[in-house]
Amino acid sequence: MSSPAASASGDQDKKPLEQITFRFCSECSNMLYPKEDEHEHKLMFTCRTCNFSEEATSSCIFRNIQNNAAGETAGVTQDVGSDPTLPRSNRTCPTCKHEEAVFFQSQQRSAETGMKLFYVCCACGNIFQ
Repeated sequence: MSSPAASASGDQDKKPLEQITFRFCSECSNMLYPKEDEHEHKLMFTCRTCNFSEEATSSCIFRNIQNNAAGETAGVTQDVGSDPTLPRSNRTCPTCKHEEAVFFQSQQRSAETGMKLFYVCCACGNIFQ
């Protein structure tokens, strides 16, 4: 178990991600686009319509955050209960107490994951184990 001092210093290392927003021209209200000022080597935001320009407050103009963790029920929709190709079971739904559900195996593929079955209620679409 880690000490409180160790976890406190770990929190200081993580900076919150700066929010990136669209910028708009104060003259004509069109969108501003990033452009380099080649003479002063600065990042600028420039309007393509009226050539208004302002200096960027941050050097980050785009952030692509990818989530690699695939959920166990990824791609499952509530209307999966109407799919005639899926196997059916008489499991009782904990939400609506309906006694028919389709089932499928976990979509997560790893060595640690055993075979997990998920049930989808044919009446309300609730996903349960």
